[in-house]
Amino acid sequence: MIFEQPLQEATLLQRYKRFLADVKRPDGSEFTLHCPNTGSMTHCQGKGWRVWYTDSQNPKRKYACTWQLVEDADGCLIGINSALANKLVAEALDKGIIEELAGYSSRRTEVAYGERRSRIDFLLSCEGREECYVEVKSLTLKTENGVGVFPDAVTTRGQKHLQELMAEVAHGKRAVLLFCVQHTGIERVSVARGIDPEYARLIDEAVAEGVEVIAYGVAIDPAQNTLILTNSLPVLL
Repeated sequence: MIFEQPLQEATLLQRYKRFLADVKRPDGSEFTLHCPNTGSMTHCQGKGWRVWYTDSQNPKRKYACTWQLVEDADGCLIGINSALANKLVAEALDKGIIEELAGYSSRRTEVAYGERRSRIDFLLSCEGREECYVEVKSLTLKTENGVGVFPDAVTTRGQKHLQELMAEVAHGKRAVLLFCVQHTGIERVSVARGIDPEYARLIDEAVAEGVEVIAYGVAIDPAQNTLILTNSLPVLL
């Protein structure tokens, strides 16, 4: 995907109240960005790190600029806008990049399903094949050994999604959990068992019941204003 507005560079001063971040422009002026990430953003918000943002040019917005990318202390680029994960996956589906999900002729988004009335990110279908329910998660937490893990905080919502996916498999459908890895330093993916033991237990159960778990990395190029879902990554469960 190409950002609609050009990426602009700044230096991170602090992130606070979950949705706000103070930054400094190259000219020394300071201002507040909207942070489009509700997670803990562990290892993604170091003071003094280089960040990139977009300016909506919308005078009606209280915070017209949105934080999009950050470069960590190791020089890795991270896409912190979790809302972009579905867009990245949609573009990859159109281009046939995700081999495990190739061959479906129809795609619907945000379809209500399950006993708890969740909404699936993508419902894929094709004549002669079972429907495929695809839940997308943005992953940005890198551990010391370079493995990316999910979640970065306890997620009751994520636990519910795993239960819903298992129920679809029990009904004869195909269910896939797809980790969109917006971190150039992550080469393998696993579960943050120490952060959310219940999520870890449920993902083990889900895999045993037939839910598929896959992960794809993202190429990030601020100079070209792009984020692109690219290659499959190993999943360690």
